Amino acid sequence: MSETRSFGAIHNHGLVRVAAATPLVATADPAKNAAAAIELAAQGDADGVDVIVYPELNLSAYANDDLHLQDALLDAVEQAVAAVRDASRDLSPLLLLGAPLRRNGRLHNTAIAISRGRILGVQPKTYLPNYREYYEKRWFASGAGHEGEDIIVAGDTVPFGTDLLFAASDLPDLVVGIDICEDYWAPIPPSSYAALAGATLIANLSASNVTVGKSAERSLLSSAQSARAICAYVYSAAGTGESTTDLSWDGQGTIHELGELLAQSSRFSEEPVLLMADVDLQRVRLERMRTPTFNDNAVVANNPERRYRRIAFDHRPHRRDVGLKRAQRRFPYVPTNAERLDQDCYEAFNIQVHGLVRRFRSTGGSKMVIGVSGGLDSTHALIVAAKACDRLGIPRTSILGYTMPGFATGDATKSNAWKLMRALGITGAEIDIRPAANQMLADMGHPVARGEKVYDVTFENVQAGLRTDYLFRLANQNGGFVIGTGDLSELALGWCTYGVGDQMSHYAVNAGVPKTLIQYLIRWTVTSGQFDAATGELLTDILGTEISPELVPADEHGQMQSTEDKIGPYELHDFFLFHILRFGLPPSKVAFLAWHAWKDAEAGRWPAGFPDDGRHAYDIATIVKWLRAFLDRFFRTAQFKRSAIPNGPKVSAGGSLSPRGDWRAPSDSTATAWLDELDRNGPQL
Repeated sequence: MSETRSFGAIHNHGLVRVAAATPLVATADPAKNAAAAIELAAQGDADGVDVIVYPELNLSAYANDDLHLQDALLDAVEQAVAAVRDASRDLSPLLLLGAPLRRNGRLHNTAIAISRGRILGVQPKTYLPNYREYYEKRWFASGAGHEGEDIIVAGDTVPFGTDLLFAASDLPDLVVGIDICEDYWAPIPPSSYAALAGATLIANLSASNVTVGKSAERSLLSSAQSARAICAYVYSAAGTGESTTDLSWDGQGTIHELGELLAQSSRFSEEPVLLMADVDLQRVRLERMRTPTFNDNAVVANNPERRYRRIAFDHRPHRRDVGLKRAQRRFPYVPTNAERLDQDCYEAFNIQVHGLVRRFRSTGGSKMVIGVSGGLDSTHALIVAAKACDRLGIPRTSILGYTMPGFATGDATKSNAWKLMRALGITGAEIDIRPAANQMLADMGHPVARGEKVYDVTFENVQAGLRTDYLFRLANQNGGFVIGTGDLSELALGWCTYGVGDQMSHYAVNAGVPKTLIQYLIRWTVTSGQFDAATGELLTDILGTEISPELVPADEHGQMQSTEDKIGPYELHDFFLFHILRFGLPPSKVAFLAWHAWKDAEAGRWPAGFPDDGRHAYDIATIVKWLRAFLDRFFRTAQFKRSAIPNGPKVSAGGSLSPRGDWRAPSDSTATAWLDELDRNGPQL
């Protein structure tokens, strides 16, 4: 079985493929418009699409003006509905089409839901624009007040009203609600109530003529509604073929999820467009579960769930592997957009600086004490401290930096530590911990004291513990406090020495920052000119340092101890952490997403400015190996360390691991449920 097929269909992982369709419109020609809709439906079926959203009034065209009030046109629309219904029998997608329909002497601007030869229901537009270029009230009646009713369409009696949700019986997270164009320009769109009633996917059938700047406004509204209503949002606007008597049309299509733009179509196209993306409805459901405000709002809104009718349909989705149409960020804590990356780095760095400034003021002390190894974490903590001194208006000599060489300290890192302390103008000093470590090992009767090369965890932690012990006592001696350097990734894995070790400090300034983001933060301080050019060059050199605790001497080949050789690549662990901590995704799905992000050197979305020589790949066996290691460490062995971590600022929206913040968990749990889920639903290797 191939790596791809071993994962199965996207539906196995809570994903649903949606599409915004922009057919070429034939003004006032329903038969041609039905044929165009059917053609795109067939294309969607071939591509494994589950839901297709067409533009507003696509079966008649929108810009028909008074032609909407002609029975000949409206009869042709009903025939077009019947044609699409009949053609859909062997097609998988749920089709959401726009049509003007007659009911009780009124004409309504409606969305029609069709699935596998069945008209599921009809939702009328609630808010009819009647200002500037719009005159919808001249032709249409509002759907407001129409709930619990029926309508006859193409000979079928089906539910009619603004109280409809369409729920797939065989995809439990797929529940569809509808806005029609102007509806989502209202202060409270109908989709807000639909979402509170359980809709996870909102479809907006829109016409929306284009004017300068309007495409950005539409995208803003879709983004905001998908974030506020905690849903996926598919928007489809009318395009080429609509009458341009007084207006023009661009055919904008967008797909958003929880505020994030997943896909957008080319505009002003002269060809039909089917914009596709895979939305994560499991993620939507989990986000609602962890956001009590969402449920509270439903209560305040008088529980809309009781007011809605759920129309069930047997979707029978494609169960074959159709790949993944969803850009996966390899580094979920790091934006791929250069402008957003600059903004995030600015905010993250200043969150840390501001937190340290506030803590320093509250202690009443005069010094900051920090261990400087020349590695990434201590470098970043030190430049945060330097900038905090600048913000406080105190000399950087208020920072007491100590390099503390042990049995495996490398010349390069020690040299970088000294260069950095001098470049930043702090008070630097060196304490060789080897004599004290030898004494402690001898007192303990450790084999190293007898000349044996036993480099076990005791040997390592004697050094880590002594370094922290010295820092605390130096803080006592100098009226200061200890700045922690450990990061979020290390806390997730428990890769820190507990108690009087690098797990402990007076203020853990890096505890909310994952390893992958720290690399970009250091880069940002260089490119944004936070320090002088010489310091910037030194920081760039430090970025290339091998991640190592430098606690075990080099082997017979001169190979230094490597953290990532021992516990796995931080870039994978940060990927796992984000999706499990932030969204609670099951491990099998995390493996699925990681494989799509890392399966080849060009896969996934790279952060802006990522060096080309860093492009590489991981096969699924490697991903699963390190995911299993992550699950065991995160859920079983590391929590007791996190339960006792010092204060430190939350930085990333991806979450923190403070027991006083985002993550509260028992210290004596097991990883069994997560490992079993991965074995049961993950790839068959």
